[in-house]
Amino acid sequence: MKIAVMPGDGVGKEVVPAGLAVLSAAARKFGFTYTTTDYPFGGEHYLKTRETLPDSALKELAAHDAILFGAVGVDPRGSAQIPQGILETEILLKMRFELDQYVNLRPTKLLAGVPTPLANVGPSDIDMVIVRENTEGLYCGNGGFLYKNTPHEVANQIEVTTRRGVERVIRYAFEYARQFGRKKVTLVAKTNVLRFAHNLWIRAFEQIKGDYAGIETDYHHVDACTMYMVTKPKIYDVIVTTNMFGDIITDLGAAIQGGMGMAASGNINPTRQAASMFEPVHGSAPDIAGKGLANPIATFLSVAMMLDFLNQPKAASAIHRACREIAADVKFHTRDLGGQASTGQITEAAIAAVEKAG
Repeated sequence: MKIAVMPGDGVGKEVVPAGLAVLSAAARKFGFTYTTTDYPFGGEHYLKTRETLPDSALKELAAHDAILFGAVGVDPRGSAQIPQGILETEILLKMRFELDQYVNLRPTKLLAGVPTPLANVGPSDIDMVIVRENTEGLYCGNGGFLYKNTPHEVANQIEVTTRRGVERVIRYAFEYARQFGRKKVTLVAKTNVLRFAHNLWIRAFEQIKGDYAGIETDYHHVDACTMYMVTKPKIYDVIVTTNMFGDIITDLGAAIQGGMGMAASGNINPTRQAASMFEPVHGSAPDIAGKGLANPIATFLSVAMMLDFLNQPKAASAIHRACREIAADVKFHTRDLGGQASTGQITEAAIAAVEKAG
C-alpha cells in the first residue's frame, strides 16, 4: 500500500503523526505493509513559497492508494496574507475534483461516553452515514462577476448537476447500505424551490431505488433534515445529498456526535483509478496548535476508514474498538470533550488497545 501523507497546518501536524503511529501499530499487529510519502502543502507552505498544489504533485498523489490529510489554515496573523479561499479551492477541492473523489463519506455516530448537546439522546440514537456528492453542485467554481467593485456589481455562482454525477453518488449510497446492512436511504434536497437541479435528483433517486428491494427510502427537504437531526436523529440511517447541503448537515452531524474532534471523513473515488483521501474535519485549530491538546480520535477513525477502503478490515475494526474504549473512559477525554487528556496520552492508549486486539 502506498499512502501519501499531507499533515498541512496547525493541529494537522499533531494529529496526523498520531494517526500514523496507530496505523503502524495496526500494521505490526495484523501483518500488512505500507509505504508513506510526505507532502508539505498547506497554508504555511503557501506563505513560504506562494505554491498551493502543483499539477506535478497532484499526478504523484493520484498514483498512491490513499491520501491521509490533516488540515489547512494558518494563524490569523498569517492568514491575512493568503487570498480568501485559495487553500480550500486550490488544495482540497483540487484534489477532490481532479482525482474524481466524487463521494464524501461521513459516518456520524455518537460513541458511548462522549457528551452530546442533545438532551435524552444516546449512542443508539445517533448512528447515520451521510453520503455527500463531492465534485459538482455549487462548489465546482462555475460563476463570475460583472462590473466588479461598482454599484452595479453582479455575482453568479451556478450549480452544476449532471445525470451521471447524481446517479453514481445515489447508487453508491444504496450499495453502501446493502453492504453494511443499513435499512434506509434518505434523499435530502430542496425540490420545492430548486425545481430543475433537484428535480433531476429526485427523479434519479426514484429510478435507482427500484434496483434495491428491501431498502426503505425517504425524502426530506434540507431544512426539515436539519430540524430532524436535532429533534429525532434516530430516523436517519444513510443520507445522500448534494455537495453544499452535505457540507452543512455533516457539520451539524459532527456537533451532535460530540464535536469536530470526533468527525472522520473519506473523499472516495470508488473506481480506485486515483487515490482516495481520508481526513479529520476539525480544521487546523490555530488557537491550540502546538500545545498537545488536539483530539486525535477523528484522525484515528479516518485511518480506520482508510484501512477499510484498502481491504484491511481487521485492522480497521481494531482501531474502531480502540476509539470506543478511549471514548468511554473520561480520563482520555480531551479538552473539547470536557477533559484534560493530551494528544499524546490518547495516542498511547489507542496504540495499546490496538496491540491487545484479538
